[in-house]
Amino acid sequence: MEEQSGRPPRRRVGRRKEPRRDPLLRTTDRLVLPRHPALHIPDNKIALSTASVYPDNTRIAFELAARLGYDGVEVMVWNDPVSQSLPALRELSERYRVPILAVHAPCLLITQRVWTTDPWTKLKRARAAAEKLGADTVVVHPPFRWQRQYAKEFVLGIERMANETPVRFAVENMYPWRYKDREVLAYAPGWDVTEEAYRHFTVDLSHVATSRIDAFEMVDRMGDRLAHVHLADGSGSGKDEHLIPGRGKQPCAELLERLARTGFDGHVVLEVNTRRSGSPAEREADLAEALAFTRLHLATGSRVR
Repeated sequence: MEEQSGRPPRRRVGRRKEPRRDPLLRTTDRLVLPRHPALHIPDNKIALSTASVYPDNTRIAFELAARLGYDGVEVMVWNDPVSQSLPALRELSERYRVPILAVHAPCLLITQRVWTTDPWTKLKRARAAAEKLGADTVVVHPPFRWQRQYAKEFVLGIERMANETPVRFAVENMYPWRYKDREVLAYAPGWDVTEEAYRHFTVDLSHVATSRIDAFEMVDRMGDRLAHVHLADGSGSGKDEHLIPGRGKQPCAELLERLARTGFDGHVVLEVNTRRSGSPAEREADLAEALAFTRLHLATGSRVR
């Protein structure tokens, strides 16, 4: 026997067992930061865009928002019939006890026929949905260039609608479309919404990355008209990536800290792409990570007055 020969016992050769890897962040009701006189924690609501679970449906978004501890949801009105139905949305909000904080009007390429093809009717229905569901913001994109009459009337039309309701129409920055070395201007009056006199803005950091411009310069131009934030990261490629915050090159953490210091009173909405998550559990971990990142960086040591 080997023990009697003075040699060390022979180890059994086989496949090495990998240690179990638990998710970096587990699902939690809410990340609670300790109270401290030197720590300023603003009251901003952090919402989950229902687009963040695409191609899954709106109900899944409400379920995840409730389980992970988001303060509410932003409803992306798209081809899912539930997203278009006020009774269905109200039922989900009550069932999961998750308020609807914002409504994203159906102004994407894939939603051109949602709520009719008339863009002004879409905005009127989005406003009515926000009013009836208790949301305070409607997110809207600038028109496509081929929507000529709508584009011609858009700036004055948005101002007129803003005068008719307490709901804020927050026009979102877009980006030039790129193909190889070509750049196409797809939006009118333009993708840089700060060039127009809109009353309220939504800043989307993934769109900023795709535009290859400086995020803080855009936020500076928006000034106190910045009403809403779509938080996502981007690498600066030609694609609109909507990465989990912290996984790209955008100053997501620094912008959140600045918003906390300067008294920003709007909502921060996680609008991220989880289609590459390997499983429902990984997607849930990604959305938990996004929420924890946002809560952490919205807490700051001081507030600029």
